[in-house]
Amino acid sequence: MRLLHTMLRVGDLQRSIDFYTQTLGMRLLRTSENTEYKYTLAFVGYTEESEGAVIELTYNWGQENYDLGTAFGHIALGVDDVAATCERIRTAGGVVSREAGPVKGGTTIIAFIEDPDGYKIELIEKEQAGTGLGH
Repeated sequence: MRLLHTMLRVGDLQRSIDFYTQTLGMRLLRTSENTEYKYTLAFVGYTEESEGAVIELTYNWGQENYDLGTAFGHIALGVDDVAATCERIRTAGGVVSREAGPVKGGTTIIAFIEDPDGYKIELIEKEQAGTGLGH
């Protein structure tokens, strides 16, 4: 088994595609539209779906926002330099909700940003990704 994708419901498909491709550097891999059930899907990622997990952006026609609830936490991305990535995202108009710095109780450098629908995305220094709190 392997993880294939994570699905996020979005209120403006093009705005979300632009954020994930232009701001975060992913590629738009494919789209599909279901006219009977009135939704459009867009798959974005850093690799082909056959090579790694991707994000499925689901736009239900006419639905502009969602209650994000309290169960979902965040998506995590490994980056070379968390502080520089935050600055690039902020310059592109993105929201940095937690500046780069050590995780509470550890040394791993992280930050949090938000996508246009308010989903949290954690940025983790690549060299520290997979080390837990960085002890």
